[in-house]
This record gives sequence, C-alpha cells and structure tokens, in this order.
Amino acid sequence: MTSTAQSTATDQLRAKLDGRVIGPGDDGYDAARTVFVGGIDRRPAAIARPRDAGEIARVVSIARDSGLPLAVLGGGHSGAGHGLVEEGIVVDLREMRGLEIDAEARTAWAQTGLTAGDVSRAAAAHGLAIGFGDAGSVGIGGITLGGGVGYLSRLQGLTIDNLLAAEIVTADGEVREVDSEREPDLFWAIRGAGANFGVATRFAFRLHDVSTVTGGMLMLPATPEVLSSFLAAAEVAPDELSTIVNVMPAPPMPFVPEDVHGTLVVMATMCFAGPVEEGERALEPFRALAEPIADMVQPMAYPEIFPPDPEDYHPKVAIRNLFTDGLDRDHAARVIERLESSDAAMRVAQFRVLGGAIDRVPAEATAYAHRGARIMTNVVAFYEDGAERAAREAWVDELAAELRSGDAAYVNFLGDDGAERVRAAYPGPTWDRLAAIKAEYDPDNLFRSNQNIPPR
Repeated sequence: MTSTAQSTATDQLRAKLDGRVIGPGDDGYDAARTVFVGGIDRRPAAIARPRDAGEIARVVSIARDSGLPLAVLGGGHSGAGHGLVEEGIVVDLREMRGLEIDAEARTAWAQTGLTAGDVSRAAAAHGLAIGFGDAGSVGIGGITLGGGVGYLSRLQGLTIDNLLAAEIVTADGEVREVDSEREPDLFWAIRGAGANFGVATRFAFRLHDVSTVTGGMLMLPATPEVLSSFLAAAEVAPDELSTIVNVMPAPPMPFVPEDVHGTLVVMATMCFAGPVEEGERALEPFRALAEPIADMVQPMAYPEIFPPDPEDYHPKVAIRNLFTDGLDRDHAARVIERLESSDAAMRVAQFRVLGGAIDRVPAEATAYAHRGARIMTNVVAFYEDGAERAAREAWVDELAAELRSGDAAYVNFLGDDGAERVRAAYPGPTWDRLAAIKAEYDPDNLFRSNQNIPPR
C-alpha cells in the first residue's frame, strides 16, 4: 500500500479522534505496538485509540475506504499476533474501560478494553463472578469472542454461554446491538468466531454468585500413574472443580525444594467454586495420588486465582492445540518420555478436563461446537531466538500428533497454524453457516487479521 494512502488515513484518524493516534516516530509507538507474545515485530501505519463505539465506527470506515489492512488490539494475547498489522491501521481498545455492574440483577455491561482481571475484581466486590480464562491480563474481547474456557467453565459454561448481548461495529461502519432476538445469526456467530465479524465494543454478561473459592497450585511428581489417575479423577469430579494440569519442569519457586528444580512435575491449578468444606473433600483424591511436592491450594477470593503477569514478560512459544479422549497409563508414560527427551529450557503438556456445563449446551447453539470434547490439550515449547524455533515447532508437532483425537481445535489457542487448523475449529455445518454470515456482514473480508473465516 502506498505511503500516500497511509498518510491520508492517519491524518483522517487524527482529526476524528482528537489526536489519539500513534504512528511511527511518535512518542510511545514502540510500547503501543508491543503485545504479550514475544517475537511479534509489526509496524502499523497508525494505532488508533477510540473511546466508544462511534469512534470505532469512524476508524473502521477509514480503514475500509483507504484499503489499508485493519487489526483489533485488546489484551494482546493472540498467539499469532493478530492484534497488530504491518503498515495498516490498529484499533487499540485499551482506553475503552467502562464497566456497569447491576448486582441485584447479576449482570454487567463491560467495554472490551477491560481485562479478565479488571472485571473479575470488580464483580468480586459484589460476591459475583464470570469465568473468562486463566490469566488476568487477557482482554475480555478476545477470550469471549473465541469461546472462553477457564476456571469456572465446568460449573457455569463457557464465557459465551453467559453472554446476554453485545455491541459490535461491523464492516459497513454500523453500530449494532445484537442478542438472541436482534440479529440472532450475528449473535450466534460472535459466540465462538467473533473476531471475524466486526469490532466488539461492549458485552452484557450474566454473573454468578461466587465469593470464596478453594484454589491454587498442587504439585505432584510426574509419573505415568499420577498423570493418568489425575485426569481420570478430574473427569469424575464435581462440576464445581476445574483443573489445569501442566506436565513440565519444576520452576525454581521458593517453596519448591531445590533438588526438584528442573525435574518433571505435574503442576496443576485447582479451582473449586463452592463451599470450602466440599472443596476439601473434592480435592482429597488428588492429594492422595502421591506425596505433594507443594500444596498451595487454599480458600481465596476468586480473582486471586489469576497468576501475576509481569509487564516485561513476552514469551516466545511454539504451541499446538488439540482435543484428547483421555490419557491412559501408556499414553501418560509416552508424554513424560517425550518431555524428558526435549532439550527446551521450558516445555509443557497441558491438559484441561472439560465436560460439566460445557457439555450441556447443544453443539449447534453457538459457533463453539466442541461441546462433547473431554480434554483440551496444549503442547508448548518455549524458545529464545529464531534459530531454535524450527526445532521447537517440530517437537510440538510430533507430540501433538501422538495425542490428537480427531482434527478438532479451539480457536483461542491457535497460533500461526494455517487455514486447515482454523477450519478444524469449526466442524461441519458450523463452518458453512459462519461463511454465509461472514458474506452478509463482511463480504470483502475487512476483518481478516484473525483466525480467518473467508466469506462464502
């Protein structure tokens, strides 16, 4: 794209947004184009910081008319860095932080510049919560539009199962309020594939009564018996209990014995959203699997379950996402063997047991269609520089291939995996319906800096 188009669009944006536009050469440009994931070095022509849906509509219209590529930046956790685009326009939502909680009705309207931690802390002041994921710094826009698998999913469903309405700016520059009655096809589509259909500006959520949870980290030795038994126990646990199981080298935490540092462990984050005494009973089968190396599980306010995210932490990772139909002892042994054979400083096989409320929603009810999946799995290897990347990518591919049950994928954990894996996130008629809705609302594929669904 010519520099004339870029400069014209930037001038128009500066006029429409009272100067809240950052370009190359401006103070703060490098900070503004830094996202959570490391190794992303894209240089947008302009980073626009709107404060409401009307301003977003102006940005969308300028991008459409100029022909410049457009990206939407929220929390910046996209594994492929989709929040940034080279030599195009970025809609940076991070100044959109309005939040209205109706504690009596147990609902909230939240602008999409907020993070999961922001909303969770505000809701907790009223004894309420909604599940977003497992990191407080994740933007609520991205986590919601992709589905939202987190600590409360087995009890409350996915984030999208608690989405009552949304305000979204579509490619024609229109501001639309959508729900199950107003433009229901678009509302269906944004619940699982939403980044493809416009810029979500705010959401209406259903909140739930959650005050104290029993949660934290439980670390056990990594043996085939412990890993397979842990996942089996998690599948039959009460819906109130969600677990994220990481098989990985033990980090040098102060409460972990030095002789364990760097050895493989099962490091699980547990979250029981119910009475403390019931939580203790639910945790007994896990603590009985082996003598814990560390047991940090305790009663806490729900937002405390989110680990801290240092501002200067920008990991470079190779990641593959898949679904698994359980893990018997032999497969668990193979996972441990694979992890031990890698020379990556940090490598992880992560397992999230699903079921519960997730599975009680019909597959056709939302664009997230993997309702019957048992275990979501991520295979991850960290690297420091480009020279390492090819080896790490090959390793995660090999282990993922051994664990995969079918071709399904969860869009929020895809990196730069290619069109085939995006297609796997939306099985059968789900893809066809999404492509048709895309053709109606974004026929020119303006919103393509995402895990893209081309218009039919």
